[in-house]
Amino acid sequence: MKREKSEALFAKAQTYFPGGVNSPVRAFRSVGGTPLFIAKGKGAHIWDADGNEFIDYCASWGPLILGHANQKVIDAIKQTVENGSSFGAPTALENELAELILSNNKYVEKIRFVSSGTEAVMSAIRLARGFTKRNKIVKFEGCYHGHSDSLLVKAGSGLVTFGNTSSAGVPESVVNDTIVVSLNNEEAVKQAFIEFKNQIACIIIEPIPANNGLLLQRKEYLKFLRDICTENKTLLIFDEVVSGFRVGFTGAAGYYDIQPDIITYGKIIGGGLPVGMYGASAEIMSNISPEGNVYQAGTLSGNPVAMAAGIAQLTECLKPNFYIDLEKKTQFLISNFKFQILNFKVFSIGSIFWIAFTDKKNIRSAEEINPDSMKHFRILHKELLERGIYLGPSGYEVGFVSEAHTEADLIKTAKMFGEAMEEVMK
Repeated sequence: MKREKSEALFAKAQTYFPGGVNSPVRAFRSVGGTPLFIAKGKGAHIWDADGNEFIDYCASWGPLILGHANQKVIDAIKQTVENGSSFGAPTALENELAELILSNNKYVEKIRFVSSGTEAVMSAIRLARGFTKRNKIVKFEGCYHGHSDSLLVKAGSGLVTFGNTSSAGVPESVVNDTIVVSLNNEEAVKQAFIEFKNQIACIIIEPIPANNGLLLQRKEYLKFLRDICTENKTLLIFDEVVSGFRVGFTGAAGYYDIQPDIITYGKIIGGGLPVGMYGASAEIMSNISPEGNVYQAGTLSGNPVAMAAGIAQLTECLKPNFYIDLEKKTQFLISNFKFQILNFKVFSIGSIFWIAFTDKKNIRSAEEINPDSMKHFRILHKELLERGIYLGPSGYEVGFVSEAHTEADLIKTAKMFGEAMEEVMK
């Protein structure tokens, strides 16, 4: 595989950006080598600056559920941007996308558009604190909620701990309001409510944790979180930036039929453009400025070009059997992995999959992932690149199947996996 142009671009990028990138995982440090600079994408395929072609399962980390450069999304973007790219004022497109979402999602009554998933989560946390008049939040080790201060926190050594910052620059005073517990541990959650009775504003969880492996939770556990939040007048936040509109139009809330108090979304609703969203009941959302006293604003919130892209993409997602067909494709891919290797599994839900080098039947918490297994993924990733298969450059990241993946793409991918796995086992 040629890499001369990507290597030259990366060398120049390192003089402009920290680590040569504008988001850390892109630097390929988990898998080694030089990051590929992508030149174009179409359907399920991408091409790098050196002209190498790949079948893509990263999909810009999830939002490209229709594949790259979908013509209906492109047409919507072109038509809209010809009238202007931003106004800092309301447009009819905001109403149109909101109606499309709300008329097909019973789990939220009112929404607010923002510009990223991180911003959506940050705003949801502030809303929960403003609504409950409480300060502390509970999060789970192994769930990622963006890079806002109160959520860049990892667990300490106890059952229930105030978190330790996972980033320099996060004040201890902020960390001291974040309680971190392990996933799939009911006793830890109960203990948190005993220790901090009437102080917890919200529990936030990825109901389908997909940023640190695919840590599929039991429905009974999610229902337990719903019940204990209700009992303690604490809000339950589902962070569905990844799972929203991915496992179904109503995301994990619909998949498990559990009503959270606030839901955050992102990725897919922007059609590949920057967008985020949070929503709740009309009562809770009435606390947001200018209706209420919880302040949140954004110059590019509801950006017309992003709204148009989202309308085009979500309209396609509402086609009959769209999600059924996506899941069938994903299962077809997995079923064609013919190699028999111990300590290897593929976990999946809907059109999300995760490759894990493990002998465990289920992995439901971050602590169950063996860090040593990542050395196998490092080899796998390199060998797949050489064979024209692109996965996100970290063994902790999930993969995504899009509507654009063809049966031929999936069969070729499975074949290349078999060849690459032979190299891993050597």
